[in-house]
Amino acid sequence: MQLLLQRKKTKKKKVNNTTHILCLETATTNCSVALSINGKATVLKEDNSLQYSHAESLHTYIEAVLNQVGIDKQQLNAIAVSKGPGSYTGLRIGVSAAKGLCYALDIPLLAIPTLEALAVQAQATSGIVIPMIDARRMEVYSAIYDRAGKQLRETQAQVLDENAFARYLEQGTTHFIGNGVAKFAAICNHKNAVFLDDKLPSAREMAVLAQARFEQAAFEDLAYFEPYYLKDFILGGKPK
Repeated sequence: MQLLLQRKKTKKKKVNNTTHILCLETATTNCSVALSINGKATVLKEDNSLQYSHAESLHTYIEAVLNQVGIDKQQLNAIAVSKGPGSYTGLRIGVSAAKGLCYALDIPLLAIPTLEALAVQAQATSGIVIPMIDARRMEVYSAIYDRAGKQLRETQAQVLDENAFARYLEQGTTHFIGNGVAKFAAICNHKNAVFLDDKLPSAREMAVLAQARFEQAAFEDLAYFEPYYLKDFILGGKPK
């Protein structure tokens, strides 16, 4: 099966200059599905409660989104999935669903870095954007982007202290966004810090990123693609 999956990784179909990409976001407690049409999220269905409802809700949301637009799965050009970091359980569910759909429909898989999509949600017009996803204790998963979306620092699992990100804060306005922000806001009082807490990654912001990757044919190998967990799974621990 791996050989069959590998052969399908570069296939791309596009009909009538319209690109339909189904976007799946399951890296946190937010179970989120959006349909992107030519890079714009036209329909969104999500549940950003504190409960992990992905296993029960993801495929129901997929059907609801497609039904609302009035298209069937055969009209999809690609599946985009949030690749992590984030919840081990959530990422596995999302990636498994995405790979299954891609294989069944013979369409490519697009992998969107979770923190990159979260940074888009900040809608920053100046300064730096630092998306954060809550990990354990005083730890977060974070990356650093400029206002244009260029990555300035790779994704890291980082233990926070009052001097974290001092280099960037001294340069000017720094936007912190995500469900890990509250931890840092409690110990940082820098004048250049802007805190956008209680924000979760959403399939809505994946649309523009997925479209760009589709046009570049930046497809994943279905046989070998795995979520970006960043840290090893701890048996018996919470799904972080």
